[in-house]
Amino acid sequence: MSFSMAASHAVNRALYDPIFEAGQVCKAAIQKHGKENVTNATIGVVLDEEGKLAVLPTVEKVFREMNMTDFTTYAALSGNSDYVDAVKNLVFGKENYDGYFGAVATSGGTGAIHHAIANYAERGESVLTSDWCWGNYKIICAETGKRLETFKMFNDELTAFNVENFADKVESLLAVQNSLLIILNTPAHNPTGYALTGEEWDSVLEILKNHAEKGKKISLLVDIAYIDFAAEKKSAWAFIKKFHDMPENILTLISFSMSKSYTLYGQRTGALAAFSKNADVIKEFDETNKFSCRATWSNINNGAQVLCVKLAQDEKLSAALEKDQAELRDLVNRRAKIFIDEANECGLKIIPYKGGFFIAVPTENSVAVCNELHKDLIFAVPLKFGVRVAVCSMPLEKIPGVATKIFRSMDR
Repeated sequence: MSFSMAASHAVNRALYDPIFEAGQVCKAAIQKHGKENVTNATIGVVLDEEGKLAVLPTVEKVFREMNMTDFTTYAALSGNSDYVDAVKNLVFGKENYDGYFGAVATSGGTGAIHHAIANYAERGESVLTSDWCWGNYKIICAETGKRLETFKMFNDELTAFNVENFADKVESLLAVQNSLLIILNTPAHNPTGYALTGEEWDSVLEILKNHAEKGKKISLLVDIAYIDFAAEKKSAWAFIKKFHDMPENILTLISFSMSKSYTLYGQRTGALAAFSKNADVIKEFDETNKFSCRATWSNINNGAQVLCVKLAQDEKLSAALEKDQAELRDLVNRRAKIFIDEANECGLKIIPYKGGFFIAVPTENSVAVCNELHKDLIFAVPLKFGVRVAVCSMPLEKIPGVATKIFRSMDR
């Protein structure tokens, strides 16, 4: 660029998102060949069997019954108090624990991740996450003056969480930093569908406790955007209870989103929730993130907050919502099973899938594989370590044959 008016830290910024890029290529193919002839495995939303955006019936019913003022009224800066309380209960449960809870409304789960990175990682220092990860983590780090470091998420066989490499990366970063923000996306990990086991969680937390005993400050952000699509819904939330025995210099942060669990992607409503043994840490959390809310979006969608509260406080509506979620989760699981069974039959290696929107196929040539798939009018997302297949968006009738064609594309 020969001439620039941007501030020095913003010069030469350009956004390339492989997910949206793949989506645009798919849209062009649909216009040319017809929707019925194209398999769209790029989009990260649940589509119904007709290819339309799936909406939970209970959410739509309550949404349409709300007053206009619910949508036009300003919300409180940190989120409406009843919404904040609802999020705390939804995330941490209603049990009594020895500690303190906080939450602030954010612009979807992305906003929660933004606030965590902005306020719990020192400028110029590193944030740690897995190498298989949502690319926006890196963008938010760059926007807020941080670096994103990664550890190898899986062992060499790609069958289990790589506790050893995680431990090595935490140790190396805390050798040069006094504090560290760690982001783990589980269960129903984006982009692999993996979920940490209870034993893997125990190992992770033991590593963090050991460093906390040495006086290091650690903030652990768990991104649970897809948790309600975890294959084992009843046990999916069990890991939350493991955080209630953390020392005060380990802060637990949870990124909550209404996008997937409520099929409210466009309403951009979520929350950053927190738990600590220290009351002052939560008081600081509330004030620090309130400051960031005012500085970024001022306040969040009031209507979606009202809707969340209505669903949370009414037992009949809560039960109806859970039924709707279970039906949609079952649809995604049935789609995933077709793909996985075929992958096993044809010899296509995939990352262990335990629920969620995506299945990952490891390959060093993801762009070439996806380009080859275009010949069959199949469109997926090429990532650094493999191909992301969005089983959430593919109707059941289009899934048979996809795994085999991926396998053949990799062979070619």
